[in-house]
Amino acid sequence: MGKAEADIVVIGSGLGGLCCAGLLARYGKDVIVLESHDLPGGAAHSFEIKDYKFDSGPSLFSGFQSRGLQANPLAQVLDALGESIPCAKYDSWMVHVPEGEFLSRIGPTEFFKDLETYAGPDAVLEWRKLLDAILPLSAAAMALPPLSIRGDLGVLSTAGARYALSLLKTFAQMGPKNALGATKFLRPFSEVVDSLGLRDPFIRNWIDLLSFLLAGVKSDGVLSAEMIYMFAEWYKPGCSLEYPIGGSGAVVDALVRGLKKFGGQIYLKSHVENIVIENGRAVGVKLRSGQFVRAKKAVVSNASMWDTLKLLPKEAVPKSYEERIENTKQCESFMHLHLGFDAEAIPKDLGIHHIVVNDWNRGVDADENVVLISVPSVLSPDLAPPGKHVLHAYTPGTEPFQLWEGLDRKSTKYKQLKAERSEVMWKAVERSLGPGFSRDKCEVKLVGTPLTHQRFLRRNRGTYGPAIEAGKDSFPGHPTPIPQLYCCGDSTFPGIGVPAVAASGAIVANSLVSVSEHAQLLEAVGEESTLAVLGD
Repeated sequence: MGKAEADIVVIGSGLGGLCCAGLLARYGKDVIVLESHDLPGGAAHSFEIKDYKFDSGPSLFSGFQSRGLQANPLAQVLDALGESIPCAKYDSWMVHVPEGEFLSRIGPTEFFKDLETYAGPDAVLEWRKLLDAILPLSAAAMALPPLSIRGDLGVLSTAGARYALSLLKTFAQMGPKNALGATKFLRPFSEVVDSLGLRDPFIRNWIDLLSFLLAGVKSDGVLSAEMIYMFAEWYKPGCSLEYPIGGSGAVVDALVRGLKKFGGQIYLKSHVENIVIENGRAVGVKLRSGQFVRAKKAVVSNASMWDTLKLLPKEAVPKSYEERIENTKQCESFMHLHLGFDAEAIPKDLGIHHIVVNDWNRGVDADENVVLISVPSVLSPDLAPPGKHVLHAYTPGTEPFQLWEGLDRKSTKYKQLKAERSEVMWKAVERSLGPGFSRDKCEVKLVGTPLTHQRFLRRNRGTYGPAIEAGKDSFPGHPTPIPQLYCCGDSTFPGIGVPAVAASGAIVANSLVSVSEHAQLLEAVGEESTLAVLGD
């Protein structure tokens, strides 16, 4: 790379890193993103083989079209960068569970019909009780715009003073009972469920599944605020899911465009070997090539907490910080299956998403039990050659890394284990796509393992992220004990998931500018969003 210094150097181009860098560029800061891979996007990057374009990570999105300061954090960042993403809207996914198979629709009423059929009237009553209790709370969960938050006392101005009146109005409208319920936002969601006396097995299992898909932990470990936010996006009147035309890579491309539009730069194949510390402060990074890139104001790591720790000289790291990271429990890793195949014998009404749960009794966090399947070419045909489909199946953060640790990727043992551990995904795909699908006729077959995840995404032990349980611990903030070193992404507050990592990147960017600069951006985004809504 040519440039040897910037105000801020961002390590990694995951969604959190790109959101942070894009906003910093929007603020007028000189910012560089350094990415080890030859493609940007981190876990959200797309890749192409034989004209098939595959998502490597998230495929379940919502809120792209939301506007204003209460919008989805990623939508807020895109708004601030003047970027938008064409999306295909849909409202359902196919569910294959021990009780049967059904099309699960989002929205407040459709899901009741499925519950009546597959779980019975008690489940319907409990689900209604849950929605009646938590949808009013969503107003409070969404009353403080993520874009207003920063990591210093300036938050009293950008969030507290600016939105105090709307918060007070929200709590007043909620009434005393619901306002009291809002005090549980930072407690495990299972406490909300328990307080409502919900005992139906299907309801409890369904809530655990949603929690696990959202945050990598079950309902006894996920923040109530996260779940309430998700319920607001999925179970309120008029809601929909959205798939970006062009796949998750289109999201990455939009963030990169926004970054460059405001003068930021991204360098691929630029592997950071270590973070350079001088006089106790982070002053830049050293690349594998040997080049030193100076950061005049800050270094921001979008790597996981464990991978960030590896970049730091041991003598510069306070013992308490090191111990906290080393003692933080990790989610397990993934198995991936990417397929390209002929669509001719596949049902014409095939949906984009399929969830397969083999055994509720084993728990949604058990290995080889839950498989998620995405066939995005049903909504975005440009991802595959004409008459073809692309498919991504994966086990969501449940594959034990220790099964793979130390294996030679060229060995027979590794190949045999790939075949064995991918079988649960193949069977789930065959179950979801029907008899017209043949694994033997696939034109592209790629099996990814925890070692693949570790290698391409630079993720310690191929992990999904920290397994931090609400009520027992909390996600770290964004500053570190080392001055001028910040972190964003799924190892920091608010945690795992696309909205969460976008929010984390925004919080770090906001923290690195003055309160007045931050306030000007909030006003600009608010005005632009109002004009956009009026123009719709």
